[in-house]
Amino acid sequence: MNEDTKKQINAKYERSLQHGERFWPDSIYKDLVVSLGIFVLLLILATFVGVDNVPKADPSDTSYIPRPEWYFLFLFKFLALYGQIPLLGKVEWIATALIPGIALGILTLVPFIDKSPGRYYAKRALPIGIMSIMVLGMVLLTLLSDVPTVSADGSRLLGTFQAIAGIIIPVLAYSAFTFFSYKAKENAVRYIVQTGVVAGLLMIGFTVATLAMHTPVQAETVEIPTTLEERIVAGQDLYSVNCVECHGEDGSVAVIEGVKGLEGKEISPINGKDVLYTLNDATISEVIAYGRPNAGMNPFGKSYNPEGLTKSEIDYIVTFMRYIWDDRFEKPQIKPLFPVLVAGEVPSYDVHIAPIVKRYCISCHRPGKDSRGYFMDTYDNILHSGDNAANNVIAGDTNGYLLQVIQNHAINAPASGGDEIGVMPPKKALKADVIDVFVRWVMAGMPQSAVDAAALSTTPTPAP
Repeated sequence: MNEDTKKQINAKYERSLQHGERFWPDSIYKDLVVSLGIFVLLLILATFVGVDNVPKADPSDTSYIPRPEWYFLFLFKFLALYGQIPLLGKVEWIATALIPGIALGILTLVPFIDKSPGRYYAKRALPIGIMSIMVLGMVLLTLLSDVPTVSADGSRLLGTFQAIAGIIIPVLAYSAFTFFSYKAKENAVRYIVQTGVVAGLLMIGFTVATLAMHTPVQAETVEIPTTLEERIVAGQDLYSVNCVECHGEDGSVAVIEGVKGLEGKEISPINGKDVLYTLNDATISEVIAYGRPNAGMNPFGKSYNPEGLTKSEIDYIVTFMRYIWDDRFEKPQIKPLFPVLVAGEVPSYDVHIAPIVKRYCISCHRPGKDSRGYFMDTYDNILHSGDNAANNVIAGDTNGYLLQVIQNHAINAPASGGDEIGVMPPKKALKADVIDVFVRWVMAGMPQSAVDAAALSTTPTPAP
């Protein structure tokens, strides 16, 4: 830069200072207006959009796959592409160290490389072109963040298209920009603009083609309990599956019966003051998570049992114990386990039987448990599994083994042979309304859906 140019720039700078704005109150006022606008926007988002209901963070949950926030997704995909370049394999250091290092180095050297005094955008084609491709790449990488590099059928075409859009085209564009900037002096701007447009269109084209070829995996919807009532119900369901076999439905069991390896084991009832008054929630959670090995209680937390419960699930169980058994806590109104049946109404598996089975039966009748192969975790298993599959549930017949044992009638000589089939549940009989649901369901032919059950229901004739 020659002396004349320096004088012109300094003179222009001095003139701009004379027309500048004051820090107080002009600049402060503008900052306050923008800050207020952002604050109002956050209030609107919090009120009408809200935050996703997700379980509490559980460091012991090894099945959890962390995902970055949306504004970091382009970096997430950047690492996936540049860290696994074809023919080179997994070379994360290229994405995490080499490329960022080169970019920072270039930014550091820009004042020494670019000595042009021009600030008009038409004279800044090289940096504007590079930045345009970079911003476009950030947007496209964000859109591609959920697309794998290998499709479900093993094809690598998705990965190839993503590499072309996210690596090859930008690198070629940057190289062309630099070449035109230094070799095509007079036509540099025109060549850079043309190259940028072509490169951008190609990047968009390959991205659109990638998204069109990719079939998104249907996300699994999980309902997260939010209200106190929902947490109590969730805890009761988890307790029924994991705890009721030893501790009983109401937590009052003092001697374990019917559990292989623990038969006759004396334990402290967990529904009394000795436990609920002396142990706080954190301690009860730790007992559930770690277990009591010397007392025969297995660990249920994921930290010690990969197939165990998450921290949130353990918290639900503790909440259930507190509000149902601890007399210091006021029990809220809990909705019924299943809708009350009216005269002539037929229950269905989906609406009535499934929640009952989950609450009272699934703790013993599930894969991995010794229950003569009779599992009740699905509709088909209830009807067709077990050593006595032909006799367990018989449509329109009250003599099926299921209806017999829940009505306190043991099966002395089961068709498949072997020992007697005792009453179910073994520790406490089902309530009359629960038994009535099972009887109506079997006698109506075991409908699965509410629609099927409604078609079988009858409206009783009003009394004259």
